[in-house]
Amino acid sequence: MTGAGFKSRGSDAATDTATPDAVTGSWVERLPGPWRPYARLARLDRPIGTWLLFWPCLWGMALAGGGLESLWLVPLFGIGAVAMRGAGCVYNDIVDRDLDAQVARTRERPLPSGRVSVRAAWAWLVALALIGLAVLLCLPRLAQVVALLSLVLVALYPFMKRITWWPQAWLGLTFNWGAPVGFAAVAGALEPQLGWLYLGGIFWTLGYDTIYAVQDIEDDALAGIKSSARKLDGRVRGGVALFYALMIACLWAAAGTTLASLLVLAPVALHCAWQIRRLDPADPQGALRLFRSNTVTGALVTLALLAGPMLHRI
Repeated sequence: MTGAGFKSRGSDAATDTATPDAVTGSWVERLPGPWRPYARLARLDRPIGTWLLFWPCLWGMALAGGGLESLWLVPLFGIGAVAMRGAGCVYNDIVDRDLDAQVARTRERPLPSGRVSVRAAWAWLVALALIGLAVLLCLPRLAQVVALLSLVLVALYPFMKRITWWPQAWLGLTFNWGAPVGFAAVAGALEPQLGWLYLGGIFWTLGYDTIYAVQDIEDDALAGIKSSARKLDGRVRGGVALFYALMIACLWAAAGTTLASLLVLAPVALHCAWQIRRLDPADPQGALRLFRSNTVTGALVTLALLAGPMLHRI
């Protein structure tokens, strides 16, 4: 049966099933039965994606020199990350529902499993987008304009896995758009060093999403889905190492290529090296754990960008 013919079965709690990459024992499990499929559709039981969207916003704020007077932006970006990540996931699942039905990890998602109808998914998408709009209207004007430009990237992302071996690069363009938004919200302008920060975020996403794609290599091959993990084949570890090295180089350039900025980025480099060392393409569960550890990477980069200017003044 096609997605258009699905009927929502969310009211039957017994049919609700978490996908294999959901957080075990998530608060979503305690929601009323009819609500759970919608929470899963927005990936509320997989918060790592929200963190990966949120951290670049803070990177941009930190690089722009945001201080205590800018802290009011942090909860706004947090709410926006939850809402827009959820809206993006709903849209992605609407577009990909037939492909998701062919992949073991995703076939139990609410749309391919039939727990949520396509019409209900569109309504949920609109509701989440309205929350995002409310956040947008609270931002300074330039940040609003920059944020709106990301909608083109979001709209095209689901189709990238059909036309390129590097959909992870497009995801990088999309997920790190918060960096220019955060910078613009604080500085009221866009400066050259922001380009290095954004590029560093893209390489970060290439690394962590290649790790994530390791889980689906076999199913993706059967379904004809393209990914960087499939393209790299037996060179996944080397590819991730290259992406992370380029990430560190770009972040260093953004921070000013000083010894102080290199020192504060050392914990980021060590954490990335740990991921590379532990990565085993034959261990999908291990790849998922490493992927999730990138919330630590995002936090370390934020601290580095905040600490760098302090060291310069010592």
